[in-house]
Amino acid sequence: VVGTGLNRVYPKNHLDLARRIARHGLLISEYNLGTPPLAANFPRRNRLIAGLAQGTLVVEAALKSGSLITARLAAEQGKEVFAIPGSIHATQARGCHALIKQGAKLVESAQDVLEEMRLDAGSGFAADKSRPQPQLPGTDDLFEPADEVLEALGFEPVGLDTLHSRCGLEAAQLQTRLMLLELDGRVARLPGGLFQRIHRN
Repeated sequence: VVGTGLNRVYPKNHLDLARRIARHGLLISEYNLGTPPLAANFPRRNRLIAGLAQGTLVVEAALKSGSLITARLAAEQGKEVFAIPGSIHATQARGCHALIKQGAKLVESAQDVLEEMRLDAGSGFAADKSRPQPQLPGTDDLFEPADEVLEALGFEPVGLDTLHSRCGLEAAQLQTRLMLLELDGRVARLPGGLFQRIHRN
């Protein structure tokens, strides 16, 4: 769950991670495309993190950590809250100690969480292999046989206005396509709001 628009990877050095998540998992944002990484967005998105999980485990947190916001929201939603204790001298353990004082379950091992959630290790989340699994489209399927955005891009840096005039897509649709292509490693975002197609062997 990100605190930006889906076409803005923050921090930028997480681009490869974002690509792997997009291919094998799910990226979620409630913000419009192009939304920058504003500080206020991150505590706000924590309610989605709490809502999607069966429980929240805080491994390490200072007293003003954003993790405590997620833990509070999880408790308000009736979810289990867990915390790992640390040294009484460690600043980064004080948030966990505060949670435990407030009723969070103290965790010393993964088994503690499994027992509290009434789950057996190795079961509970295993896929039913006997049932046919639905085939979901990958990003390659979204852009085949030929994607007009890739055709419009070429291999020279191009701005959004030029791309818009070349392919005629609505601005939101164009940005969505660019974001998916960027996550798939087919397009590079350059300084100055420019985009460039990446050579693929």
